[in-house]
Amino acid sequence: MERTVMASTFKARCLALLDQVAVDHVPLVITKRGRPIARVVPMDEEPTGRSTYRSVHLVAEEDEAYFSTGTPWETGG
Repeated sequence: MERTVMASTFKARCLALLDQVAVDHVPLVITKRGRPIARVVPMDEEPTGRSTYRSVHLVAEEDEAYFSTGTPWETGG
């Protein structure tokens, strides 16, 4: 079972939603215009290092279409 929220809701309530994933261990799917763009899932094991959200792991898939400006960038070299 997983919950689904719109990207705008995730943006407004990000920290509370991350806390909820960490406590409930229920994945959260983030959608944009009705299409899933990311899934927030609870961590299976404790990572090394210190973090407020040690039990949360974020994975974004196929983000190029959502974050691209569509314009090639030139690098000064």
